[in-house]
Amino acid sequence: MGKTIETERLILSPWTNSEEDVAELFAYAKNPNVGPHAGWAPHKTIEESRRIVEEIFLKEENAWAIRDKATGKIIGSISLFEDTAREGVASREIGYNLAEECWGKGYMTEAAKAVIEFGFREKDLVIIAVRTSAVNIRSQRVVEKCGFTYEGTLRKTYRIYDGTDRDSRFYSILREEWEKTL
Repeated sequence: MGKTIETERLILSPWTNSEEDVAELFAYAKNPNVGPHAGWAPHKTIEESRRIVEEIFLKEENAWAIRDKATGKIIGSISLFEDTAREGVASREIGYNLAEECWGKGYMTEAAKAVIEFGFREKDLVIIAVRTSAVNIRSQRVVEKCGFTYEGTLRKTYRIYDGTDRDSRFYSILREEWEKTL
């Protein structure tokens, strides 16, 4: 089981396959405005959300449910996963999503900064990467606020759920760049 991380307004806790965690994921993942920005289809059933928790979140050592500290409710997800572009390097890629009602409040920047610190301090990473859709402006703003450097755009890097091929914008932050922000 992974580590729980606490920030000013959030608790990042390891996912469980409890009915509550699955229901709270479904509550925001069914929203047609959430998943498509990241390239995944809105969840159609609670069973689909359960499958995502069991087959993705629970299999990743560093995957967290983002909880609003005031209510305990899950409002998003964030993880550090394999960086396939940097084989043999102490690197991970960060990925995240957030309930629409929480957009524009700084929650994802707060969560991402905490996970970046965890990656550099506790996982001894030398670099953390992010790739985001060229159309996902909100995600791009998060990584820029976290101090990532834009590396470039690769065209037609992945096919999303509706068959559309999307470009990806790549960003990264080195440990020494992050240390300068402290």
